[in-house]
Amino acid sequence: MSVPLLDVNAQNLPLEAELKQVFENVLRSGRFILGEEVEAFEKECAAALGAKHAISISSGTDALIIALMALGIGPGDEVLCPSFTFFATAGSVHRTGATPVFCDVTTDCFGIDLESAKAKLTSKTKAIIPVHLFGQSSEMDAITSFAKEHGLKIIEDVAQSFGSTYRGRACGTIGEIGSFSFFPSKNLGGFGDGGLVTTESFELCEKMLRLRNHGMHPRYYHSMVGGNFRMDALQCALLRVKLHHIGEYAAGRTRNANYYSRRLSKISGEELILPNDRDHAGHVWNQYTLRVPGRRDELKAHLTEKGIGCEIYYPVPMHRQECFANLPEHSLSNCPISDQLASEVVSIPVYPELVEAQLDEVATAIESFFP
Repeated sequence: MSVPLLDVNAQNLPLEAELKQVFENVLRSGRFILGEEVEAFEKECAAALGAKHAISISSGTDALIIALMALGIGPGDEVLCPSFTFFATAGSVHRTGATPVFCDVTTDCFGIDLESAKAKLTSKTKAIIPVHLFGQSSEMDAITSFAKEHGLKIIEDVAQSFGSTYRGRACGTIGEIGSFSFFPSKNLGGFGDGGLVTTESFELCEKMLRLRNHGMHPRYYHSMVGGNFRMDALQCALLRVKLHHIGEYAAGRTRNANYYSRRLSKISGEELILPNDRDHAGHVWNQYTLRVPGRRDELKAHLTEKGIGCEIYYPVPMHRQECFANLPEHSLSNCPISDQLASEVVSIPVYPELVEAQLDEVATAIESFFP
């Protein structure tokens, strides 16, 4: 039996009738930009996350960009971010004219290593972007204390972790701004690109509302230069349907992750390192990421041959990317754990609609690889 890494139809098609009805409602309304569906989705997201303010944005990448813009980050500024992450984290910093400074990460949660961040702090450092990677939070208490001590703003990259928590508090509500993605593979996966920003600050909320609509308020009056960062009303309406199921989606991912952890624990060790599930961090398992020192590519080939979907997130850390080769030396140096993880990690199917027979197929394929 082949098992795909992700099957969006397994989640979306059971909702087909409701999604079609929502589409028809928006079609007949004739309101495709902003409006009631957008406002309702934002209120429901804020309630689900326990955030004071939530604003829908055109993509997860644009959510990071607008967050940086709202905090006044630009040319001459430096922003600390992990090297082991998806490109958008660093690319968004670069697009504002600021300089991404790549820090190493920890092996327990793949989050930014604060000792590395401390070593790379300069007088130009204005912000830090902790990434809650693969569905699990970074160590936000230490990051918050560090940021407060040095006057840094915190932008949480929650693209992969909608609904995750840190010590009972939703990720995305701890720093100044949280940035989310609704790319179809995410825990709350949309029907194209989409994103969200959250904040506890009324002032930042008002600023981002203007920035997402060309800096305009009132109409045709521009006190700042923004962009077209709006999310379509149709996308918001469709996502509202799926938001009502986010609890069961999270439970399904947790169930599947627990199955793997139980099943694979007997071969876990130096050859196969299972992901951590820390007690104080509510993991939502966007990915179930194994570490396979020395044999990762062999295992990936083995799984592929057996029809098991798998992927490497990520094979090249940011400090090794060609487009950043001309950054200052301190931006690119001393990220050995990021290099190590890039050579070890492979993610296996964990989406909530997997049935036990599929989980068994994946686990059996992995077991057959190890003596």
